[in-house]
Amino acid sequence: MDAGLDPAIAERLKRNDQGLVPAVVQQHDTGVVLMLGWMDDEALHRTLTTGRGTYWSRSRGEYWVKGDTSGYVQKVVEVRLDCDGDTILLNVDQTGPACHTGADTCFDRDVLLAGRHDA
Repeated sequence: MDAGLDPAIAERLKRNDQGLVPAVVQQHDTGVVLMLGWMDDEALHRTLTTGRGTYWSRSRGEYWVKGDTSGYVQKVVEVRLDCDGDTILLNVDQTGPACHTGADTCFDRDVLLAGRHDA
């Protein structure tokens, strides 16, 4: 029987009002930030046990595994929890584009500030 998310991990998570924690996803070998997803305890548990990026879709109200529809799979290399327990970092090996728009990363369009070095 599957016991779900390790209680020691669950205890450290700081969830928003919807019970979710943001998950920053980056390519493991380049450090490029690919996307941001949302996880609850079950999505994190599924990610940890299957080795596939699994998220909670706020718009559809259901779990989704990256690549099940598109074929662009995320194989999880490492999962980290930040010092405050309010953000998850997934280092993945991404096959194909990570963004639903077909772009390699969801952060390829709007640069709001670049090149500023003064304090």
